[in-house]
Amino acid sequence: MERKRHALRDMTTGPVSGHLLGFAFPLLAGSLLQQLYNMVDSWVVGQYVSESALAAVGIGFPVVFMFTSLFMGMSNGTTVVIAQYYGAGKMDRVRDVVDTTYTFFVLSVIPLTALALLIIEPLMALMRVQPDAISDTRLYLLICCGGLIGTIGYNTNAGILQGLGNSRASLLFLAISAVMNIVLDLVSVLMFHMGVAGVAIATIVAQFASWVFGIFYINRLYTEFAIHPFCMRMDKELLRKIMGIGLPAGLQMATVSIGMIAVMSQVNVYGTSYAAGYNVGHKLDNTGFLPVQSLATAATAFVGQNVGAKREDRVRRGVFLSLLYAVIWCAIIMAVLYPARFLAAGLFTSSEGAIEGAALMLQCILPFYPLFAIQYTMCNIMRGAGESVVPMAVVMLSNVFFRVPGVYLFAHFFGPRYMYYGFGLGWIFGATVTVLYFLSGRWKRRGSLAE
Repeated sequence: MERKRHALRDMTTGPVSGHLLGFAFPLLAGSLLQQLYNMVDSWVVGQYVSESALAAVGIGFPVVFMFTSLFMGMSNGTTVVIAQYYGAGKMDRVRDVVDTTYTFFVLSVIPLTALALLIIEPLMALMRVQPDAISDTRLYLLICCGGLIGTIGYNTNAGILQGLGNSRASLLFLAISAVMNIVLDLVSVLMFHMGVAGVAIATIVAQFASWVFGIFYINRLYTEFAIHPFCMRMDKELLRKIMGIGLPAGLQMATVSIGMIAVMSQVNVYGTSYAAGYNVGHKLDNTGFLPVQSLATAATAFVGQNVGAKREDRVRRGVFLSLLYAVIWCAIIMAVLYPARFLAAGLFTSSEGAIEGAALMLQCILPFYPLFAIQYTMCNIMRGAGESVVPMAVVMLSNVFFRVPGVYLFAHFFGPRYMYYGFGLGWIFGATVTVLYFLSGRWKRRGSLAE
């Protein structure tokens, strides 16, 4: 029992900064590992397969992300509800949340996979994939969408563990997945010459292994919250609470992916080299922003537990520190990555067109990073307090009604060199609205979900 208590993180007492950073660092290390094997995918196909394969991996990312968004949102909802029940000391309800979450997962994953496979062709047409990249893109998407269960399962486990205050386990799972993915990438491409299919197979096998290992870990360390995938126990009231947080969060993430698909459609107009450059720039962008994502996730769990324990003073302190650390990191990454953007892009490909495309993307978006950090962190803080509709609306408006039109307008009037300034337009709107709404105090109106 002592071992189990040690694995939980009670964030309602003790130093606020220590809890935020202590929770965020394992998440960051895990995210870096995840990003590492995503970058290895791009590096392997960029160096040893072809430019069209590199473009296919980049085109495939927002499509796969769109289909996993609902369950990533459910994972977020699970984290918040478990955190608030745990903060309130209601362990029996934590048990019920675990069963409800997994029952929903089991009942939903097969229909979602079937849907993903059915609409690959229409999505490729929507994104205006160039003829020389169609074959690789189709193959990559068919394999990755067919293996969605591993990615979704991993995120379900992560949501449970993060609600309990355990972010280190996710690092362990991702370490296993990253090592497997890198080894399988190199073996399938360099030894068996499987091309983009080998990269896709390596990804889904590694993610499936990470999910299964996560179940064994949770069942061994948390016997009172053990996962029984086919228990078919669903508490409708708890599902409503999880969906109340998770559905808006999932729709928010789906909106992000839809925005990415719309941007990708414009990027593809300029050819395969430019699409490959967008893939490289997007990978570097994701890597640079990972610390902010980790801090924001830590803030969600921290705020959730302290709202459940009715510690408003700690909530306010956590908000201030989360924003401070996020903005400081953005200043650091801008100072490092901006002058090195051509060099960083050259690590993935020798194509001059792709390198220039990636560098242009970074040149346009990096100056707006602090605004994106504020928007992202504030949305996660409000979600931890049970307010999920406003963050969803902000992200939808920022990504669809400001970023996408901005990208198209900049491309139309100024050309591809300036199109990515549309990202900054969306972030200006998002940061402004989230700060004003937060200052209004209306995000606190829901109180504790555990009451």
